[in-house]
Amino acid sequence: MIYMDNAATSYPKPDVVIQAMTDYMKNIGANSGRSSHRLAIEAGHIIYETREAIAELFNISDPLRIIFCSNVTEALNLAMRGFLKPDDGVITSSIEHNSVMRPLRALEEEGVEVTVVNCSSQGFLEPREIQAAIKANTKLIVLNHASNVIGSILPVAEVGEIARQNDLLLLLDAAQTGGAYPIDVEAMNIDLLAFTGHKAMYGPQGTGGLYIREGVDLKPLKWGGTGSRSDEERQPDFLPDRYESGTLNIVGLAGLGAGVRFVLAEGEDNIRGKEKNLTQKLLDGLTNLKGVTVYGGLDIDRQVGLVSFNIDGLMPSEVGFQLDEEYEIMCRVGLHCAPAAHKTIGTFPTGTVRLSLSYFTTEEEIGKTIEAITKIASK
Repeated sequence: MIYMDNAATSYPKPDVVIQAMTDYMKNIGANSGRSSHRLAIEAGHIIYETREAIAELFNISDPLRIIFCSNVTEALNLAMRGFLKPDDGVITSSIEHNSVMRPLRALEEEGVEVTVVNCSSQGFLEPREIQAAIKANTKLIVLNHASNVIGSILPVAEVGEIARQNDLLLLLDAAQTGGAYPIDVEAMNIDLLAFTGHKAMYGPQGTGGLYIREGVDLKPLKWGGTGSRSDEERQPDFLPDRYESGTLNIVGLAGLGAGVRFVLAEGEDNIRGKEKNLTQKLLDGLTNLKGVTVYGGLDIDRQVGLVSFNIDGLMPSEVGFQLDEEYEIMCRVGLHCAPAAHKTIGTFPTGTVRLSLSYFTTEEEIGKTIEAITKIASK
């Protein structure tokens, strides 16, 4: 089996991730913050150590400003719904995932003004287009760091500088880059960073979070027990408790912490370098195939480890079915929960076939994938 669907969730996970989760379930199992016995304290240590690892990964000075959520979608909703009010303006791009677009469209119905800046058909964004879209009521810019459809990397640092100069907040969706591409919240002027744990950070599903820069206040998505100030019926006003009501997915966070430490130990530059090499080999093998159209800018320095393509005369679903049934190659087909992106690159409504690799993908697997696609296209 060849797994090429890492943009949906990474597989396999490092052994240390599985070991950390197993150790928590076998030897700890307690809830953090609800008791003062040794197992509850150990659970609290696991949570905090995971915050510390993520803070190191993203150059966040205060780990307590990292809020854990069930996924990046919840984190994005917390950021947008917690900040935007009726009559506020927000700017986003035309290659966003529905985890950005659907909350924004819902907020639009409640009086928020949404401005969508068009990217090129290769998925690239000109920062000056963001500057030109700013209005008197603009309060927030929301961008994905890299497209989940064609992998194009957006100019976050440049947009972050524009946001800072205009007294706006920048919210970054790092679903496709966290762990696979260097992110520095200070250097990039990122005010809100939404991340998922189960992709290139190598944690399990059900993990993710939101970094909130000091001085930014959001309305919580939910209220409830936090294990702190239990004598009060009002929600705590300090972080992270203000936004972390209810029991956290501690076993998941144990795995996430191990995954992030794996990334830090391997080195983001090494991970990025390997994925660039593999992606280049995949692009080289597909771009010259007769009857195959590869989408995006095809610039490895401006692209993460995923490639979208179509074969003339075949629906993406047909190609995906053949790759799975005949060659045991796992991929994703269709619209990838990003119709706006497919409209931008001209593949709506049928979508594309998406191949997405990871640090664990091998050159042999890339070669076999190219060979399989060559055979399908030749038919």
